Amino acid sequence: MDGFTLLPPRGVRVAVVGGCGGIGRAVVARAVEIGLRVAVLDLPRSMDLFAPPAGTLAVGCDAMDEQSVAAAFETVSREFGGLDGVINLVGFTKERMRLDDMPLAEWQEITNGTLTSAFLVSRAALPLLRAAGGGAMVHTASTFGVAVSLPGYGPYAAAKAGVMNLVRALATECGPEIRVNAVAPGLVQTAFLQGGTGRTQKQERIDADAVTRMLPMRRIAQPEDMVGTFLFLIGPGSAYITSQTIHVNGGLWS
Repeated sequence: MDGFTLLPPRGVRVAVVGGCGGIGRAVVARAVEIGLRVAVLDLPRSMDLFAPPAGTLAVGCDAMDEQSVAAAFETVSREFGGLDGVINLVGFTKERMRLDDMPLAEWQEITNGTLTSAFLVSRAALPLLRAAGGGAMVHTASTFGVAVSLPGYGPYAAAKAGVMNLVRALATECGPEIRVNAVAPGLVQTAFLQGGTGRTQKQERIDADAVTRMLPMRRIAQPEDMVGTFLFLIGPGSAYITSQTIHVNGGLWS
């Protein structure tokens, strides 16, 4: 490595799970630009909407399905021989609904899609990181995981709080060879605000203007605002950072 850099060097093998979503596409584009070997894992319907860029390994994967996750990482292992980094962006919420009105199936779908999926991705990715002699994993948490200021997001908030604690557990169990951290975005201008890439769009929208007025930065984040932190956490500049959740929210919560 020539000089000091915060980003991973060329040739590093990275899997981006949820790589066809708004933040995922921005992460993948920058990773390709700096010369990383990138595997994009996402739902086939999301790949149909936003095809991964040329030069990446595109692998269909439903992160809520145990067998699908295992098969996807087997494909990555076969093609890459191991992984140096994993970035997991999977997670979604649905129409706002108070907990006392929420059917169990609704709760389970959101928590499985946000927390259980993170466990499945982690479990499948760890052997590939170990095969490379160690590496880094970054999950996606949320401001909702620490500060629930809007009613109707109970299962998503609970699941994201769970992701933060899953990160701590993984870091404890897998260190020092494997570092595990999380990025907690605030409100980002992506399809997530309407339900998520490749999913049914929500009818009810978050009042972005109201949130903007509360932000010291006075704007909603763009996907590109998240990219640097994700790549930093799999790069050499974060070599002594593990078990942490870094909040990237324009000052909404700290």
